[in-house]
Amino acid sequence: MNQIELPEKLSLLSYNIQTGLAQDNSHQYLTQSWRHLLPHSKRIENLEQISKILTSFDIVALQEIDPGSLRSGSINQIEYLAKKAGFSYWYSQINRNLGQIAKFSNAVLSRYPAYYVDYHKLPGVLPGRGAIRLFYGNKENPLVVVIVHLSLGSFSQKMQMEYIRHLVLGYDQVVVMGDLNCKLEKLLKSPLLSGKTVVPVNYQHNTYPSWKPKRILDHILVSPSIKVQSVNVLEVPYSDHLPVGMAIYLNNAK
Repeated sequence: MNQIELPEKLSLLSYNIQTGLAQDNSHQYLTQSWRHLLPHSKRIENLEQISKILTSFDIVALQEIDPGSLRSGSINQIEYLAKKAGFSYWYSQINRNLGQIAKFSNAVLSRYPAYYVDYHKLPGVLPGRGAIRLFYGNKENPLVVVIVHLSLGSFSQKMQMEYIRHLVLGYDQVVVMGDLNCKLEKLLKSPLLSGKTVVPVNYQHNTYPSWKPKRILDHILVSPSIKVQSVNVLEVPYSDHLPVGMAIYLNNAK
């Protein structure tokens, strides 16, 4: 892919959409667990509403999205959202494949093409976690964006954060987006933040659970060279997580 200069300002969003399943309380994880493996009529309605949110952003990281299976009604949710929200480029990674029943994926929707993309399986006690790394702009000083959805266990998280740290070492402009599945105080002590290659920005906006947010699990981490104009969490009822958005300024834009 040819290198394309990025604009000075970019708007970013990270959203664990839970395949378009809205949730009102924690009991539904048990009482409505069937929705995670079978079709549900509200799923497409929620995707339609999610697509409207995405139109305001330049690069979107999505977790728990299905590229087409029984539970999604054979709809490739990545392509569906990209086209509905007007994104010209999208990239995806299947991390857990249950065949025709369900596929668990990460995805990126982008208004600009990445000139290079690679896909990584993250270490952990159990398989099924991955990272997408994208390179934007120019090769002399690229914007490196990494999309992740980390494991729940502390031991696996530590290994995964160390792996991600090595993916971004040596680059001046870095963004790491995703559902990190750990509290802020734990993140601040993690291997990912050692050396300050990236730093957290969202210190006060809880993202989980969506119906009564108590924890900051969803993050957009940036390198110190990137200026953050704003960060906010959108209070929308289309998943068990709330999306986190950010406006940034790059340091090499013309």
